Amino acid sequence: MSKVVNPEQVTDFVRAAREAKSPFEIVAGGTRRSVGKPMNDLPQLDVSGLSGIIKYEPEELIVTAQPSTSLAEITAVLAQKNQRLGFDPADWSRLLGSNGVATLAGAASCDASGSGRLRHGSARDSLLAFQAVNGLGEHFRGGAKVVKNVTGFDLPKLVCGAHGTLCVLTEMTFRVFPKPQFAATLCLSDVTPEIGFAALRKIALSALEPAGLAYLPAAMMPNAGQGAALIKLEGAAKPLEEKLAMAHGLLGNTASRIDEDPFASIGNGEKFADLPGHVWRVMIAPSDAPRVAKELNLQHWLGDWAGGVIWLAASPSDASRIRAIAASFKGQAMLLRAGSDARAALGLYAPQAPALAALGRAVKAAFDPLSLFNPGRL
Repeated sequence: MSKVVNPEQVTDFVRAAREAKSPFEIVAGGTRRSVGKPMNDLPQLDVSGLSGIIKYEPEELIVTAQPSTSLAEITAVLAQKNQRLGFDPADWSRLLGSNGVATLAGAASCDASGSGRLRHGSARDSLLAFQAVNGLGEHFRGGAKVVKNVTGFDLPKLVCGAHGTLCVLTEMTFRVFPKPQFAATLCLSDVTPEIGFAALRKIALSALEPAGLAYLPAAMMPNAGQGAALIKLEGAAKPLEEKLAMAHGLLGNTASRIDEDPFASIGNGEKFADLPGHVWRVMIAPSDAPRVAKELNLQHWLGDWAGGVIWLAASPSDASRIRAIAASFKGQAMLLRAGSDARAALGLYAPQAPALAALGRAVKAAFDPLSLFNPGRL
């Protein structure tokens, strides 16, 4: 393993790897190494030394940091100015059984967004700019440190969700958001998935700007009858009370306020950490969530983002059925947790349609023509 502590060392390492035509795995905190296909004992580039906040401009609502800065550090520094990362970066450490440190680049590279995605968009909506080294050994920049309309290629959106297959990140600039003074969670209990998801969509389409919308069936939320629709609202004291009153009006005044906030554990996948089998995330249109849940016919599942993502735990034998159901609804099933053999056989996602696969190969070739970075992970 080779460890680097500055962008110049990254550039030197990549150039040497290019000369030797030697692919390698990019590692930092290590909490998401078991996501995607195994790297088969490739040489490793340790970028954990690229850590620390470079510049924080709270008045401009932006923060620039090195990629291996821990999520804990970023969260703590932003909280001092009552600010936050809008996409609520998810930490899958407990779900995946990893002991490392969840990092900023790890969350962005996996596009690991939590409940805040509903209000502020995903990680790719918050990443304004980055610096990185491409497969030619060139240090380059993408995006800009301002919020603006994009007229060319929006490179920050490409690196989010690329799982480190396009470049080695060396610097990242994110838009941040004010941290709300208060939050409240409403629970609409003892409702079927059809009724629960309909309620969540009603809130999502309103002017309430919800910070979390999830449906948990009985197996995932005991004492909730058939299941529960959960709604998280945020704001200053008086506006929050007005939002709660509006929500009660939309839901027929049948929802009750609960003390706990389950949305961090939902986004982190913690409700599936102790369950056996594979853990999947099925991305679909929220309006299809009740039908997808019915066709899956599994005990352990839940719907986040108002039904836009279905989390589930299933037997390994259900893999092809899950992928087929997702495809029938024009969605995508992501195998988030499984053993190395299953991940090698199934991949992170199902194979893409020929046109999309060709586009992906073209993008990869432009950034990394020799496939040096995390080859085969996707």
